Amino acid sequence: MTPSVRKKKDTWLFMGNEAIAESAVRAGCRHYFGYPITPQSELLEYMARRLPEVGGVFLQAESELAAISMVYGASGAGARVMTSSSGLGISLMSEGISYIVGSELPCVIVNMMRGGPGLGNISPAQADYFQATRGPGHGDHRLVVLAPASVQEAADLTFEAFDIADRYRNPVMILGDSLLGQVMEPVTFREMQEPGTLPEKPWATTGSGYHKGRNVINSLRLDPEALWSFNRHLEGKHAEMARNEVRWAGECLEDAEIVVVAYGIMARICQTAVAQARQEGIAAGLIRPVSLWPFPKEPFEVVMDSARRFLVVEMSLGQMLEDVSLTVQGRRPVHFLGKTGGVVPTQKEVLAAINAITGKDLLGVAG
Repeated sequence: MTPSVRKKKDTWLFMGNEAIAESAVRAGCRHYFGYPITPQSELLEYMARRLPEVGGVFLQAESELAAISMVYGASGAGARVMTSSSGLGISLMSEGISYIVGSELPCVIVNMMRGGPGLGNISPAQADYFQATRGPGHGDHRLVVLAPASVQEAADLTFEAFDIADRYRNPVMILGDSLLGQVMEPVTFREMQEPGTLPEKPWATTGSGYHKGRNVINSLRLDPEALWSFNRHLEGKHAEMARNEVRWAGECLEDAEIVVVAYGIMARICQTAVAQARQEGIAAGLIRPVSLWPFPKEPFEVVMDSARRFLVVEMSLGQMLEDVSLTVQGRRPVHFLGKTGGVVPTQKEVLAAINAITGKDLLGVAG
Protein backbone atom coordinates (compact mmCIF):
# COMPACT_ATOMS: atom_id res chain seq x y z
CA MET A 1 0.00 0.00 0.00
CA THR A 2 1.30 3.45 -0.87
CA PRO A 3 -0.78 5.83 1.27
CA SER A 4 -0.67 9.58 1.02
CA VAL A 5 -0.20 10.33 4.73
CA ARG A 6 -0.19 8.15 7.84
CA LYS A 7 -2.36 9.84 10.49
CA LYS A 8 -2.31 7.42 13.41
CA LYS A 9 -2.27 3.71 14.01
CA ASP A 10 -4.61 1.92 11.58
CA THR A 11 -5.90 5.23 10.22
CA TRP A 12 -4.65 6.78 7.01
CA LEU A 13 -5.20 10.11 5.32
CA PHE A 14 -6.32 9.18 1.83
CA MET A 15 -7.74 10.88 -1.25
CA GLY A 16 -11.18 9.52 -2.12
CA ASN A 17 -10.08 8.03 -5.45
CA GLU A 18 -7.13 6.26 -3.85
CA ALA A 19 -9.21 5.00 -0.92
CA ILE A 20 -11.65 3.35 -3.32
CA ALA A 21 -8.74 1.70 -5.13
CA GLU A 22 -7.12 0.41 -1.93
CA SER A 23 -10.44 -0.89 -0.63
CA ALA A 24 -11.03 -2.72 -3.94
CA VAL A 25 -7.66 -4.45 -3.60
CA ARG A 26 -8.51 -5.46 -0.04
CA ALA A 27 -11.85 -6.81 -1.25
CA GLY A 28 -10.01 -9.22 -3.54
CA CYS A 29 -9.96 -7.23 -6.77
CA ARG A 30 -6.91 -8.33 -8.74
CA HIS A 31 -7.89 -7.05 -12.18
CA TYR A 32 -8.43 -3.44 -13.22
CA PHE A 33 -8.98 -2.12 -16.74
CA GLY A 34 -9.62 1.54 -17.40
CA TYR A 35 -8.85 4.70 -19.27
CA PRO A 36 -7.73 7.97 -17.63
CA ILE A 37 -10.24 10.79 -17.36
CA THR A 38 -10.47 13.58 -14.81
CA PRO A 39 -11.61 13.57 -12.01
CA GLN A 40 -10.93 9.87 -11.35
CA SER A 41 -7.48 9.38 -12.85
CA GLU A 42 -5.85 9.02 -9.42
CA LEU A 43 -7.83 5.80 -8.96
CA LEU A 44 -6.34 4.37 -12.14
CA GLU A 45 -2.86 5.58 -11.20
CA TYR A 46 -3.12 4.00 -7.74
CA MET A 47 -4.16 0.68 -9.25
CA ALA A 48 -1.18 0.85 -11.62
CA ARG A 49 1.13 1.02 -8.58
CA ARG A 50 -0.77 -1.25 -6.23
CA LEU A 51 -1.93 -4.26 -8.23
CA PRO A 52 1.57 -5.50 -9.15
CA GLU A 53 2.37 -5.58 -5.42
CA VAL A 54 -0.35 -8.20 -4.86
CA GLY A 55 0.11 -10.19 -8.05
CA GLY A 56 -2.75 -8.47 -9.84
CA VAL A 57 -3.23 -7.26 -13.39
CA PHE A 58 -3.48 -3.60 -14.34
CA LEU A 59 -4.01 -2.55 -17.94
CA GLN A 60 -4.69 0.91 -19.32
CA ALA A 61 -6.99 0.21 -22.23
CA GLU A 62 -6.96 2.19 -25.46
CA SER A 63 -10.50 3.43 -24.75
CA GLU A 64 -13.44 3.02 -22.41
CA LEU A 65 -15.03 0.65 -24.91
CA ALA A 66 -12.00 -1.61 -24.73
CA ALA A 67 -11.85 -1.33 -20.92
CA ILE A 68 -15.41 -2.53 -20.35
CA SER A 69 -14.86 -5.40 -22.80
CA MET A 70 -11.83 -6.46 -20.78
CA VAL A 71 -13.95 -6.29 -17.63
CA TYR A 72 -16.47 -8.57 -19.37
CA GLY A 73 -13.77 -11.12 -20.17
CA ALA A 74 -12.11 -11.11 -16.76
CA SER A 75 -15.44 -11.38 -14.94
CA GLY A 76 -16.51 -14.22 -17.21
CA ALA A 77 -13.37 -16.06 -16.15
CA GLY A 78 -14.33 -15.62 -12.48
CA ALA A 79 -12.10 -12.69 -11.49
CA ARG A 80 -13.05 -9.87 -9.16
CA VAL A 81 -12.64 -6.93 -11.52
CA MET A 82 -13.22 -3.18 -11.51
CA THR A 83 -13.17 -0.21 -13.86
CA SER A 84 -13.66 3.50 -13.27
CA SER A 85 -14.42 6.59 -15.29
CA SER A 86 -16.52 9.74 -15.35
CA GLY A 87 -19.86 10.29 -17.06
CA LEU A 88 -18.38 10.63 -20.54
CA GLY A 89 -16.59 7.33 -20.23
CA ILE A 90 -19.58 5.58 -18.66
CA SER A 91 -21.58 6.62 -21.73
CA LEU A 92 -19.04 4.84 -23.93
CA MET A 93 -19.15 1.80 -21.65
CA SER A 94 -22.93 1.58 -21.66
CA GLU A 95 -23.21 -1.06 -24.39
CA GLY A 96 -20.68 -3.27 -22.63
CA ILE A 97 -22.44 -2.80 -19.29
CA SER A 98 -25.64 -4.08 -20.86
CA TYR A 99 -23.75 -7.11 -22.22
CA ILE A 100 -22.35 -7.77 -18.75
CA VAL A 101 -25.83 -7.65 -17.19
CA GLY A 102 -27.17 -9.84 -20.00
CA SER A 103 -24.44 -12.38 -19.30
CA GLU A 104 -25.04 -12.21 -15.51
CA LEU A 105 -21.50 -11.21 -14.62
CA PRO A 106 -20.37 -9.37 -11.48
CA CYS A 107 -18.11 -6.34 -11.54
CA VAL A 108 -17.69 -2.95 -9.85
CA ILE A 109 -17.87 0.28 -11.86
CA VAL A 110 -16.89 3.65 -10.37
CA ASN A 111 -18.24 6.92 -11.77
CA MET A 112 -16.75 10.14 -10.43
CA MET A 113 -19.19 12.64 -11.90
CA ARG A 114 -18.18 15.93 -13.49
CA GLY A 115 -20.06 18.82 -15.03
CA GLY A 116 -21.84 18.24 -18.31
CA PRO A 117 -23.38 17.66 -20.77
CA GLY A 118 -20.80 17.06 -23.47
CA LEU A 119 -17.20 17.59 -22.46
CA GLY A 120 -18.43 20.00 -19.79
CA ASN A 121 -15.80 20.60 -17.13
CA ILE A 122 -14.04 18.75 -14.32
CA SER A 123 -15.99 20.36 -11.46
CA PRO A 124 -18.33 18.36 -9.20
CA ALA A 125 -21.83 17.55 -10.40
CA GLN A 126 -24.57 14.98 -9.86
CA ALA A 127 -26.14 15.00 -13.30
CA ASP A 128 -25.34 11.31 -14.01
CA TYR A 129 -28.08 10.14 -11.63
CA PHE A 130 -30.44 9.09 -14.43
CA GLN A 131 -27.59 7.41 -16.29
CA ALA A 132 -26.73 5.33 -13.24
CA THR A 133 -30.13 4.50 -11.76
CA ARG A 134 -32.09 3.82 -14.95
CA GLY A 135 -29.58 1.33 -16.31
CA PRO A 136 -26.81 2.99 -18.34
CA GLY A 137 -27.17 0.65 -21.32
CA HIS A 138 -29.95 -0.69 -23.52
CA GLY A 139 -32.56 -3.24 -22.53
CA ASP A 140 -34.30 -4.00 -19.24
CA HIS A 141 -31.61 -3.96 -16.58
CA ARG A 142 -30.57 -2.35 -13.33
CA LEU A 143 -27.36 -1.74 -11.43
CA VAL A 144 -27.11 -1.49 -7.68
CA VAL A 145 -25.93 2.12 -7.26
CA LEU A 146 -24.21 3.23 -4.05
CA ALA A 147 -23.48 6.90 -3.30
CA PRO A 148 -20.91 7.50 -0.53
CA ALA A 149 -20.71 10.86 1.25
CA SER A 150 -17.21 10.54 2.75
CA VAL A 151 -13.89 8.89 2.01
CA GLN A 152 -14.51 6.37 4.79
CA GLU A 153 -17.91 5.46 3.38
CA ALA A 154 -16.43 5.25 -0.13
CA ALA A 155 -13.92 2.69 1.12
CA ASP A 156 -16.55 0.70 3.02
CA LEU A 157 -19.09 0.67 0.20
CA THR A 158 -16.46 -0.34 -2.35
CA PHE A 159 -15.52 -3.31 -0.20
CA GLU A 160 -19.18 -4.32 0.07
CA ALA A 161 -19.81 -3.69 -3.62
CA PHE A 162 -17.77 -6.72 -4.69
CA ASP A 163 -19.80 -9.00 -2.41
CA ILE A 164 -23.06 -7.52 -3.69
CA ALA A 165 -21.93 -7.98 -7.30
CA ASP A 166 -21.04 -11.63 -6.68
CA ARG A 167 -24.27 -12.24 -4.78
CA TYR A 168 -26.47 -11.22 -7.70
CA ARG A 169 -24.03 -11.75 -10.59
CA ASN A 170 -24.65 -8.15 -11.57
CA PRO A 171 -22.61 -4.94 -11.82
CA VAL A 172 -22.56 -2.52 -8.89
CA MET A 173 -21.78 1.16 -9.41
CA ILE A 174 -20.09 3.48 -6.93
CA LEU A 175 -21.38 6.96 -7.78
CA GLY A 176 -19.35 9.89 -6.51
CA ASP A 177 -18.21 13.25 -7.82
CA SER A 178 -14.96 15.15 -8.16
CA LEU A 179 -15.21 16.53 -4.62
CA LEU A 180 -15.35 13.01 -3.17
CA GLY A 181 -12.62 11.83 -5.51
CA GLN A 182 -10.20 14.65 -4.66
CA VAL A 183 -10.86 15.33 -0.98
CA MET A 184 -8.47 13.83 1.61
CA GLU A 185 -9.92 12.43 4.86
CA PRO A 186 -9.00 9.89 7.53
CA VAL A 187 -9.94 6.33 6.61
CA THR A 188 -9.60 2.94 8.24
CA PHE A 189 -9.48 0.00 5.85
CA ARG A 190 -10.86 -3.48 6.31
CA GLU A 191 -8.56 -6.47 6.43
CA MET A 192 -7.33 -7.98 3.18
CA GLN A 193 -9.60 -10.66 1.71
CA GLU A 194 -7.54 -13.72 0.93
CA PRO A 195 -8.26 -15.41 -2.42
CA GLY A 196 -9.33 -18.65 -0.74
CA THR A 197 -12.09 -16.88 1.18
CA LEU A 198 -13.86 -15.46 -1.88
CA PRO A 199 -17.11 -17.02 -3.15
CA GLU A 200 -16.79 -19.90 -5.58
CA LYS A 201 -18.01 -19.27 -9.12
CA PRO A 202 -19.02 -22.58 -10.68
CA TRP A 203 -20.43 -20.71 -13.68
CA ALA A 204 -17.08 -19.18 -14.67
CA THR A 205 -15.30 -20.07 -17.90
CA THR A 206 -12.05 -21.14 -16.28
CA GLY A 207 -11.20 -23.87 -18.78
CA SER A 208 -9.98 -26.02 -15.91
CA GLY A 209 -12.42 -28.89 -16.42
CA TYR A 210 -13.05 -28.80 -12.67
CA HIS A 211 -16.78 -28.44 -13.09
CA LYS A 212 -18.96 -30.85 -14.98
CA GLY A 213 -20.51 -29.62 -18.16
CA ARG A 214 -19.59 -26.72 -20.35
CA ASN A 215 -19.85 -23.13 -19.13
CA VAL A 216 -20.88 -20.56 -21.71
CA ILE A 217 -20.97 -16.79 -21.16
CA ASN A 218 -23.34 -15.13 -23.61
CA SER A 219 -26.02 -12.45 -23.78
CA LEU A 220 -27.49 -13.44 -27.17
CA ARG A 221 -30.93 -15.09 -26.99
CA LEU A 222 -32.49 -15.10 -30.42
CA ASP A 223 -35.67 -16.92 -29.39
CA PRO A 224 -38.14 -14.28 -28.09
CA GLU A 225 -39.64 -16.71 -25.57
CA ALA A 226 -36.19 -17.54 -24.21
CA LEU A 227 -35.31 -13.84 -23.90
CA TRP A 228 -38.69 -13.14 -22.27
CA SER A 229 -37.99 -15.88 -19.73
CA PHE A 230 -34.54 -14.46 -19.05
CA ASN A 231 -35.89 -10.95 -18.59
CA ARG A 232 -38.40 -12.30 -16.10
CA HIS A 233 -35.47 -13.91 -14.30
CA LEU A 234 -33.73 -10.52 -14.20
CA GLU A 235 -36.94 -8.96 -12.93
CA GLY A 236 -36.97 -11.38 -10.02
CA LYS A 237 -33.32 -10.63 -9.30
CA HIS A 238 -34.02 -6.90 -9.35
CA ALA A 239 -36.86 -7.43 -6.89
CA GLU A 240 -34.49 -9.31 -4.59
CA MET A 241 -31.98 -6.45 -4.79
CA ALA A 242 -34.76 -3.99 -3.97
CA ARG A 243 -35.63 -5.98 -0.85
CA ASN A 244 -32.11 -6.54 0.42
CA GLU A 245 -29.82 -3.72 -0.72
CA VAL A 246 -31.61 -0.55 0.40
CA ARG A 247 -29.35 1.79 2.36
CA TRP A 248 -30.02 5.23 3.81
CA ALA A 249 -29.11 7.53 6.67
CA GLY A 250 -31.17 10.14 8.49
CA GLU A 251 -30.75 12.95 10.97
CA CYS A 252 -33.26 14.76 13.19
CA LEU A 253 -36.21 12.94 11.65
CA GLU A 254 -38.23 12.28 14.81
CA ASP A 255 -40.05 15.62 14.73
CA ALA A 256 -38.93 17.07 11.40
CA GLU A 257 -41.47 19.33 9.74
CA ILE A 258 -39.26 20.11 6.75
CA VAL A 259 -37.10 17.26 5.47
CA VAL A 260 -34.12 17.91 3.21
CA VAL A 261 -33.22 15.08 0.84
CA ALA A 262 -29.69 14.94 -0.60
CA TYR A 263 -27.03 12.35 -1.41
CA GLY A 264 -23.27 12.13 -1.61
CA ILE A 265 -21.15 15.19 -0.86
CA MET A 266 -24.22 17.43 -1.27
CA ALA A 267 -25.75 15.73 1.77
CA ARG A 268 -22.85 16.90 3.93
CA ILE A 269 -23.51 20.51 2.94
CA CYS A 270 -27.19 19.99 3.73
CA GLN A 271 -26.29 18.40 7.06
CA THR A 272 -24.69 21.66 8.16
CA ALA A 273 -27.67 23.67 6.94
CA VAL A 274 -30.11 21.42 8.82
CA ALA A 275 -28.08 21.78 12.02
CA GLN A 276 -28.11 25.57 11.67
CA ALA A 277 -31.85 25.55 10.94
CA ARG A 278 -32.35 23.62 14.19
CA GLN A 279 -30.39 26.30 16.03
CA GLU A 280 -32.79 28.85 14.58
CA GLY A 281 -35.78 26.91 15.90
CA ILE A 282 -36.81 25.26 12.63
CA ALA A 283 -37.69 21.56 12.91
CA ALA A 284 -35.55 20.42 9.99
CA GLY A 285 -34.32 16.91 9.22
CA LEU A 286 -32.24 15.13 6.60
CA ILE A 287 -32.78 11.98 4.55
CA ARG A 288 -29.64 10.78 2.78
CA PRO A 289 -30.16 7.97 0.27
CA VAL A 290 -27.03 5.81 0.22
CA SER A 291 -28.39 3.35 -2.31
CA LEU A 292 -29.73 5.39 -5.22
CA TRP A 293 -31.01 2.18 -6.73
CA PRO A 294 -32.78 0.59 -5.05
CA PHE A 295 -34.12 3.95 -3.90
CA PRO A 296 -35.01 4.00 -0.17
CA LYS A 297 -38.73 4.53 0.45
CA GLU A 298 -38.79 3.61 4.15
CA PRO A 299 -37.48 6.92 5.57
CA PHE A 300 -40.21 8.86 3.78
CA GLU A 301 -42.86 6.72 5.47
CA VAL A 302 -41.08 7.21 8.81
CA VAL A 303 -41.35 11.01 8.61
CA MET A 304 -44.73 11.31 6.91
CA ASP A 305 -46.61 11.96 10.17
CA SER A 306 -44.54 15.02 11.06
CA ALA A 307 -43.17 16.24 7.74
CA ARG A 308 -45.08 19.05 6.11
CA ARG A 309 -42.70 19.59 3.20
CA PHE A 310 -39.67 18.08 1.51
CA LEU A 311 -36.73 19.93 -0.04
CA VAL A 312 -34.58 18.06 -2.57
CA VAL A 313 -31.08 19.48 -3.03
CA GLU A 314 -28.74 18.17 -5.70
CA MET A 315 -26.10 19.24 -8.18
CA SER A 316 -28.36 18.75 -11.17
CA LEU A 317 -31.50 20.21 -12.70
CA GLY A 318 -33.63 17.76 -10.72
CA GLN A 319 -32.94 14.07 -11.31
CA MET A 320 -33.29 12.51 -7.86
CA LEU A 321 -36.21 14.91 -7.51
CA GLU A 322 -38.24 12.54 -9.68
CA ASP A 323 -37.63 9.57 -7.37
CA VAL A 324 -38.52 11.64 -4.31
CA SER A 325 -41.72 12.86 -5.96
CA LEU A 326 -42.67 9.31 -6.97
CA THR A 327 -42.06 8.14 -3.40
CA VAL A 328 -44.01 10.96 -1.75
CA GLN A 329 -46.87 10.47 -4.26
CA GLY A 330 -48.28 13.95 -3.83
CA ARG A 331 -48.95 13.54 -0.12
CA ARG A 332 -46.68 16.49 0.70
CA PRO A 333 -45.24 19.37 -1.36
CA VAL A 334 -41.76 18.65 -2.74
CA HIS A 335 -39.53 21.70 -3.29
CA PHE A 336 -36.25 21.78 -5.18
CA LEU A 337 -32.90 23.53 -5.01
CA GLY A 338 -30.39 22.58 -7.65
CA LYS A 339 -27.38 23.86 -9.53
CA THR A 340 -25.52 22.13 -12.30
CA GLY A 341 -22.54 22.43 -14.60
CA GLY A 342 -20.11 22.18 -11.68
CA VAL A 343 -21.69 24.85 -9.47
CA VAL A 344 -22.24 23.58 -5.91
CA PRO A 345 -25.17 24.88 -3.81
CA THR A 346 -23.79 26.38 -0.61
CA GLN A 347 -24.86 25.85 2.98
CA LYS A 348 -26.17 29.42 3.06
CA GLU A 349 -28.31 28.80 -0.01
CA VAL A 350 -29.74 25.60 1.46
CA LEU A 351 -30.51 27.37 4.73
CA ALA A 352 -32.12 30.25 2.82
CA ALA A 353 -34.32 27.76 0.96
CA ILE A 354 -35.34 26.14 4.25
CA ASN A 355 -36.21 29.54 5.69
CA ALA A 356 -38.16 30.56 2.61
CA ILE A 357 -40.19 27.34 2.59
CA THR A 358 -40.95 27.41 6.29
CA GLY A 359 -41.77 31.10 5.98
CA LYS A 360 -44.41 30.19 3.44
CA ASP A 361 -45.71 27.62 5.89
CA LEU A 362 -46.06 30.27 8.59
CA LEU A 363 -47.93 32.52 6.15
CA GLY A 364 -50.14 29.64 5.08
CA VAL A 365 -48.97 29.90 1.44
CA ALA A 366 -48.85 26.69 -0.58
CA GLY A 367 -45.49 25.77 -2.14
